[in-house]
Amino acid sequence: MTTLLISDLHLHPGAPEITEGFLRWLEERACGCDALYILGDFFEAWIGDDLLDLAGRDPSGNADLAARIATALRRLADDGTVLYLMHGNRDFLLGERFAREAGATLLADPSVVELEGHRVLLMHGDSLCTRDADYQAFRAQARHPQWQQQVLAMPIEQRVALASQLRAQSGEANSNKAEDIMDVTPDEVVRTMAEHGVTTLIHGHTHRPAVHELEVEGQPARRYVLGDWQPGTGWEILVEDHGEPVLREFTLGR
Repeated sequence: MTTLLISDLHLHPGAPEITEGFLRWLEERACGCDALYILGDFFEAWIGDDLLDLAGRDPSGNADLAARIATALRRLADDGTVLYLMHGNRDFLLGERFAREAGATLLADPSVVELEGHRVLLMHGDSLCTRDADYQAFRAQARHPQWQQQVLAMPIEQRVALASQLRAQSGEANSNKAEDIMDVTPDEVVRTMAEHGVTTLIHGHTHRPAVHELEVEGQPARRYVLGDWQPGTGWEILVEDHGEPVLREFTLGR
């Protein structure tokens, strides 16, 4: 079995290098793997699955990008790779329709899965940043079904404006926060891993790729943090041959 995990691509029309790099990655690296997990913030923003209805007539390019990505993922799924999509803090409105068209399954955050015989906790990672109280309040609101229904009931133009407003507010707020506030809370990491009975955690969100050694209920444990993709580079975790996860940075070739 070969499993790949990625996160934080933040795909959007303004970053075509990342889009093209990801499509090449699907053909050259993901092709033939048994499973692919995308752990949130796949898109920079997602205003609802009805965006797909605008393909070919959306001047922003978002609809065409979404349709193109769904088609590429479906091709990978049709070749035998099992695909999983987890919501992030940018694309929490990704729904069943996109997943269906992409040939993927939506995965709850958090989820415990078995990778090469090991129980592994998968998360986007934003829920671990408990020192950022303002963000956690927004997260609770954004994940609430009633709030999501209200947003999805808006005309699509209003949702586009809302997404732009939320991104601007997030950028302004983050510029005024201490770095440690936006990182995970160590005690919350240990508590969450203990709650799920695991010694391996994989997440994204923080854009701080690393492998952290820690201890959970007296047992050695590891936390793997995926990096965000940039125009020239990407990050992945590879799990194969009954081995440990391997965090890798690679060049997005042309």
